[in-house]
Amino acid sequence: MPRRAALRKPLRIAILAILLLLATALALWRISKLPCWQMVGAVTCRVETDEKIVALSFDDGPTPEGVDAVIDELARRRVHATFFLIGSKMERYPEQAKRLVAAGHELGNHSWSHGHMVGRSQAHYRAEIARTDALLRAAGVARPVLFRPPYGRRLFGLPLAVEQQGYRSITWDVADDVGRHPTPAAYARDIVARARPGSIILVHPMYRGNRVERAAVPLILDGLAAKGYRIVTVGELLKREKPE
Repeated sequence: MPRRAALRKPLRIAILAILLLLATALALWRISKLPCWQMVGAVTCRVETDEKIVALSFDDGPTPEGVDAVIDELARRRVHATFFLIGSKMERYPEQAKRLVAAGHELGNHSWSHGHMVGRSQAHYRAEIARTDALLRAAGVARPVLFRPPYGRRLFGLPLAVEQQGYRSITWDVADDVGRHPTPAAYARDIVARARPGSIILVHPMYRGNRVERAAVPLILDGLAAKGYRIVTVGELLKREKPE
């Protein structure tokens, strides 16, 4: 009996250790997606302001169908937005990034591969940022400074690399929750209802499956305007930050 008890004790300790590791991993995974807080460095998910202004941002791409669907709707309303672009997609469709710059839109860095950016090496993070930075400059962006982490996920290494390479981490406080809404009208109503002064809004229009999102863009633009909001780029919104 004493021998069995002696054997059970290390087994219990091992099980507890495994459970603790799993709980820690789960907690870190959840923390990595928090839009308005990160463990290292600064992140901006919205700006404190009394003005009725919001920043509209689009992620991924650029793809021809995504840019075609959005650029004319923005132009009709004389609105400029921020596009966080993936380096590998820019390499495939360089003319689409140049179209956005020529139309007066702001471009940000959304990594090269759009892979998960947690638990990788500093060399990996630096390469992901630098390769996309080079294409942003080739598209006509004089000094890219805005970085959005893929899926919003980051812990220690990525935020450090972002700051070391002269970028600022930008997330959002109003996300589009792809696939949740069956119709463009429902999608747009949800976005507009959650917007508040200083919000950074995220929309995904770039891929073939984003039909609802693309069709919702004009409804979002008109809905925000009807509520008295002026739509600006993320860079413009950052100029309204209240000093700490």
